[in-house]
Amino acid sequence: MSGGAALSPPISVVVPVKDEAGNVGPLAREIAAALAGESHEILFVDDGSSDGTAAALMGLKSEIPQLRVLRHSRNLGQSRSIRSGAAAARGEIIVTLDGDGQNDPADIPKLLAVLRGDAQTAMVSGVRVKRKDTASRRLASRLGNGLRSMLLGDGAVDTGCGLKAFRRAAFLDLPYFDHFHRFLIALVQREGWKVAYVPVNHRPRLTGASKYTNLGRLLVSVQDLLGVRWLQRRHRGRAEIKEL
Repeated sequence: MSGGAALSPPISVVVPVKDEAGNVGPLAREIAAALAGESHEILFVDDGSSDGTAAALMGLKSEIPQLRVLRHSRNLGQSRSIRSGAAAARGEIIVTLDGDGQNDPADIPKLLAVLRGDAQTAMVSGVRVKRKDTASRRLASRLGNGLRSMLLGDGAVDTGCGLKAFRRAAFLDLPYFDHFHRFLIALVQREGWKVAYVPVNHRPRLTGASKYTNLGRLLVSVQDLLGVRWLQRRHRGRAEIKEL
């Protein structure tokens, strides 16, 4: 199949970005190269950037015809950006990755192969190998993952990896709240779907700075964990619906 734009491409890659003018060009080209044998579209969601991110993306449209650019009028956060992209996507399969270039687009085909191989799997999540983050961030991630796994029982070891592939219909059925992207694995499992894991590469950030702090993550995570635990307890499971 052609890698160019199609009316209904089966794969939509959604990339949330905020002030990533120096990263979007190389990243968009890498995504297009990784999916050169697939019909796909690439949606960058500019979450109210104040730098030249939007202009850099628009300058790529003639080079990458399958590129689409969405823009929030103000900063709404990563979760809203992912949902905006998924809602606008035309593909049945959504692939997400972070806009800082630390996720490697070359890993996308591996996730797609696993997702396509099992109809009961609704999500494939990357697990970062040899993370290129600071020691403090790795420690905070381990502590957060341990607390989350203890409360939610989702069995995930790296919920912070932005590289994921999932079925669009299953994703849009999930309850939405701010920061929900950190709990996608538990929420997908809540609906009765399987989640698979694939080891993926992790790279240093090329330019710019992270938009998150360890303290900021901690302050919102405790409340969100309790909220997701409540959602788990209040759910009665997925059931088949038939019209008679």
